[in-house]
Amino acid sequence: MEKNQNPFKENYLEQSDKELVSSSLSGDKQALTTLIERHQPYIYNVAWKMVLAPDDAWDITQEVLIKVVTNLSKFRQESSFRTWIYRITVNHFLKTNKRKMEQVMTTFEALGEELDSIPNQELTETEQFELKEFVEDAKIGCMSGMLLCLSREQRLVFILGEIFEVNHSIASEILEISKDNFRQKLTRARKDMYNFMNQKCGLVNQNNPCRCSKKTKGFIEAGWVNAQNLQFNIDHRQKITNLSLQKDKKLQRTMQEEYAQLFQEHPFREDFDKDSLIKGILDNQQIKEIFEL
Repeated sequence: MEKNQNPFKENYLEQSDKELVSSSLSGDKQALTTLIERHQPYIYNVAWKMVLAPDDAWDITQEVLIKVVTNLSKFRQESSFRTWIYRITVNHFLKTNKRKMEQVMTTFEALGEELDSIPNQELTETEQFELKEFVEDAKIGCMSGMLLCLSREQRLVFILGEIFEVNHSIASEILEISKDNFRQKLTRARKDMYNFMNQKCGLVNQNNPCRCSKKTKGFIEAGWVNAQNLQFNIDHRQKITNLSLQKDKKLQRTMQEEYAQLFQEHPFREDFDKDSLIKGILDNQQIKEIFEL
């Protein structure tokens, strides 16, 4: 099985994970490294959506993986490894201290006021060409900020169910709730998110004055978009939609799917510092003692 096979897909093959767990517990360092490499991109990208700041997402990913690896001996082979590892992940997300951007963007009302305070500035044709990448970064950053206006539980439900299209049976197992409860929570998260977008965002309602291109200069001036280091719009990052397909995207979309697609077009980041992350885990004294590394 490839290292980067999507663990959120229904046809994910867990046997290889279980074999890696067994080998890791027998002292095979390469097996442990492969197990970490396989899951860290998905843990990182969910964390990135949860807290927005890349450095915080990196820290959370390492914290989660240290927790996973130090508890690896508690995994029971007869159960689902996918459920086990991502249950640890989401529980950590729910219980960890709030990160910096979670304290900045707290409610849809506050975000709406902040957006209104950013002046609209029309771009010339030349500027539209020159600032194309900045406009896209502004769009993705603004939508990512909207996620922070959901409660942590709503955010997780929305990220798993709407953005990564995790099957409701799998998602409910990870979150340790019933399928009906998961669907209800997802419906409420969608309602809160898309009510705000319908009232404020020009991407979904042409009558709304807020436009990514008109706000981009203001976002740069306010520091929302870092002109020296674009956070979101990097060409070599693949999109979440390339990983999360559960249905034929060529079919005519419902309005709900159109909303979801806006988020699924966001980047799936793979260029975070993986080597340092793995090194930090394998150099952890407790892990060294457990696996005799």
